[in-house]
Amino acid sequence: MTTPPEISFAEVALDAIADATGRVAVFIGADGRLDPAARRVNKLTRGALTRFLESKAFDKLKPGEARTLAWPGGMAADAVDVVRLERRPTIEEARKAGAAVAKLCGADDCLLLAGANACAAEIAFGFALRAYEFTAHKTGERTVPGAVTMMVTQPEAVAARAGPMAALAEGVFFTRDLINEPSNVLTTDDFAARLAAMQDLGLDVEILEESALEKLGMRLLLSVGQGSVSPSKVVVMRWNGGESDAAPLALVGKGVVFDTGGISLKPAAGMEDMTMDMGGAGVVAGVMRALALRKAKANVVGLVGLVENMPSGAAIRPGDVVRSMKGETVEIINTDAEGRLVLADVLWYAQDRFRPAAMVNLATLTGAMVIALGHEMAGVFANDDDFGAAFLKAAQAEGEGAWRLPMAPAYDKLLDSRIADMKNVGGRPAGAITAAQFLKRFVKDDCPWIHLDIAGVALVKSDTALAPKGATGWGVLALDRLVRDRFEV
Repeated sequence: MTTPPEISFAEVALDAIADATGRVAVFIGADGRLDPAARRVNKLTRGALTRFLESKAFDKLKPGEARTLAWPGGMAADAVDVVRLERRPTIEEARKAGAAVAKLCGADDCLLLAGANACAAEIAFGFALRAYEFTAHKTGERTVPGAVTMMVTQPEAVAARAGPMAALAEGVFFTRDLINEPSNVLTTDDFAARLAAMQDLGLDVEILEESALEKLGMRLLLSVGQGSVSPSKVVVMRWNGGESDAAPLALVGKGVVFDTGGISLKPAAGMEDMTMDMGGAGVVAGVMRALALRKAKANVVGLVGLVENMPSGAAIRPGDVVRSMKGETVEIINTDAEGRLVLADVLWYAQDRFRPAAMVNLATLTGAMVIALGHEMAGVFANDDDFGAAFLKAAQAEGEGAWRLPMAPAYDKLLDSRIADMKNVGGRPAGAITAAQFLKRFVKDDCPWIHLDIAGVALVKSDTALAPKGATGWGVLALDRLVRDRFEV
């Protein structure tokens, strides 16, 4: 597993700045004021820092952006990175500032001069998130991260605040690794084994094999995987950190380790990206890891349905009718609308077994979601306004884009089937909404529920502020905050 960089926190030692190797980062407010550490850098460089701050180049820097002063005279460092930071930065701005330094730092040693900055822990967190690099399958010499030290006026207090964030960073890295893995490595067996290994963190992990799923009546889920040699599974992860009698929050993830579309075969162009179709399950796994690492005082159960959607002589066909665990029948119009079939059975199982206080499911569910919101925001659907608002507040606080979309009975009519209780698709119009309406049929009226369509945000083609191109880990931070805000005792 890719692990976040270790960041140590130390007292500000002005005499040590001159001898620091690699890179030194200085955080400067819009007013250009220098704290004692920055003044030391300015003196060592014979005023180079002041000259830069008085230039138009500094004026053009946006909060969270950095500019490099290379080979500074009077210092052992190869570079001084000047980062603009507002006097009272938001969490998002502070994290972007740390990430900007991490992007420049690479394998170099790095000294972050944060001084008395109240957002020092957030700066360190941003640095950790952006330092991610997925190199598991590169045979060349791998980059060895350098030592990262942050000088602050209260190192013990900052380290205490940064502790839970380190757990979150590991959860994000775990999610990114899972989503970035190719499907010949991350099979359903391998995925389940990685989750089972989290028992060492205190999670209770249970793996339901196909025979158990058949007895439970999860025929929708099983139908998706029946064309593959990889066995379908459901993995249940339980974290019991809250009161013993408190109903848990249920997190449910779509885990299609590869999606060819089945008999409704996808076009060849871009199919290689379908290794990320288990993104929902990856986020659930990352959240559960973070909760266990930070010893969250909440009861949370994570359930993921792991399948592979392949075409073969055994694969489900368009026109087939399958009975769900709920007991209702579904006419399969398109075998490429398979994620909702997986989720339907797992959602019903989660409610039937755990009686959750609330439930959130995540899935890279529809291309329509990408058309609607692009790669900036995930789609949010909810049957409970208060619960939906709580998630949107958590996502906004963590800087993870999310936008609520409507649901209404009129969209349900598009799912009417001539020969079964419902169809699995409603046609091209409002495709993301009809997918949500399908899932809603498997949610009991008394269960607050949110559906997150993360098709556009789980994996991206270009760098973001906090991640290199590839898997983003979107959702781990927002869901962790939702747990903290709403479910922790």
